[in-house]
This record gives sequence, C-alpha cells and structure tokens, in this order.
Amino acid sequence: MSRFNGYCLGLSLLLASAVAGAEVPGSHDLDVLPRFAGSKIVSFKDVAEQERTYPQGSIRRISGTLRYEREVAVKGQLTTVTYELPSTHSANEVFANARTALQAQDAELLYWCVGRECGSSSLWANAVFDNTRLTGADDEQTYALMRLAEPRHDSLVALYSITRGNKRAYLHAELLTANAALGEVLPTPATLQRQLKSTGELRLAKQVEPSAAWAELLAGSLRLDSTLRVSISGAQAEAWREALVAQRVRASRLELGEPDVSGVQLNVLR
Repeated sequence: MSRFNGYCLGLSLLLASAVAGAEVPGSHDLDVLPRFAGSKIVSFKDVAEQERTYPQGSIRRISGTLRYEREVAVKGQLTTVTYELPSTHSANEVFANARTALQAQDAELLYWCVGRECGSSSLWANAVFDNTRLTGADDEQTYALMRLAEPRHDSLVALYSITRGNKRAYLHAELLTANAALGEVLPTPATLQRQLKSTGELRLAKQVEPSAAWAELLAGSLRLDSTLRVSISGAQAEAWREALVAQRVRASRLELGEPDVSGVQLNVLR
C-alpha cells in the first residue's frame, strides 16, 4: 500500500469514527439533570405539546389493552433524551446517580420499580416511551417517576435505564411540563418503602400534619414489612405516630425522634 493510500484509509477511518461518535444534531441535556461522564446522546426529541401516560405500577398487556395499577396522564411540553452509557459503568449505577441528583433538588419520588416488578421491558420501550432502543431484559430495567419541586411542581421527570442483550446500557430521561396544574399526585406505598430501605430515611418536607391520605399511605408502606422499626421526627411527630397506630401499625414499631425537622421524617432503627 502506498503512503498516499494509507493516508486516505486512515483519514476515512477517522471520519467514520467521528460520525459514529457524533450526537443527535440539536440535542441537549435536560436542565435539571446533569449528564453522567462518558455518556452519549443517541436519541432526542423536543416538542411543544405531547400527551404522556406515566405508569405508577407494573405494566402488562391484557386482551390487547395496556394495564397498570395506577397512572399519571399529562399533556404539555416534552423533552426526551436517551444516553448510551460508558461500558465502564452499569445502568443501575447511572440510574442511581440521576435519581439522587433529582432528589437533591427536592424532587418528589412518585414511583420506583426495579427489574421484573416493572413488567415487560418491550412494553416500556414501545408503549410508554416509543423508543425501540430501550428494549432489553426484564430483569435489567429500572424506572422512576418524579415531580419537581416548587416553582416547577407541575413538571414530571421520568427515568428509565436498561441493559440490552448486547450489553449496551442506556438511560432514558423525559421532562414534561404540564399545560395545567397537576394537583395532588400520591406516591405508591411500595415506592416509599423502597426509598426508606435504600437510604435509611424518608423525608417528607411538605407533610407537616398527618392528613388522612398520607397517614394511610405511610401506614400501607410500613405494613409491607412488619419487622421494620422507625423513628418519627418533626414538630407533629406525636400526631403522626397516633395516626399510624390508628392505621394498624404497631406502636412498638414507632419511636419519637427529633422535633427540629421540616415536615415529617422517618428513619430506620437498626
């Protein structure tokens, strides 16, 4: 091979590599979610108005119809971004990093599932996110639905991570700013329990006094594991304890913590 031909071949390979590594034109990260180092945008969409139905439960198809335990249906401006993740980090690690970053901004976790409890990965990819790239093994997926804090509390962020059969891992993130007020959207009991067990604490800064709905929700979460003991902190900790006991949570599982906490906070007792 001549020196000229070798130069041309090398230049072609360099250009091909640059094209393969190029991101989607016009794409950008979500303003609320920092990019994980080494990630590459492989899919992007930004539309002025889109309707989305975000599940708050396992997704499955029954008699041709999609079924979930609960859902949040919303319409508004939608931005979606899909990242291919670096091979040196797992999808679970990057997902956890993204969830933690959003919660550090006081985003509220409305639903969180892991693996097969989420349902069929192909349904998440095709029916929920309309992105076939996200199809993978059911036990290699994680999903979370979060609500941003004030003044953007009418915006939702959905996170979905998946590892495909070829071992490529992806994180998909969506930001939907609703056209109308969302109103109250409660998390699921299982989501609160997962959060409590994963971090050892559950902070609910906006829940100062125990409403009937939140007392029932927290009690339902605690009843999912009858061995779990917690301390309750906050100015109304005693009222919360009484409300949980009234919801059939054993008093011996509930201790009073510190009063100087915003809202109410539960901590796992070791």
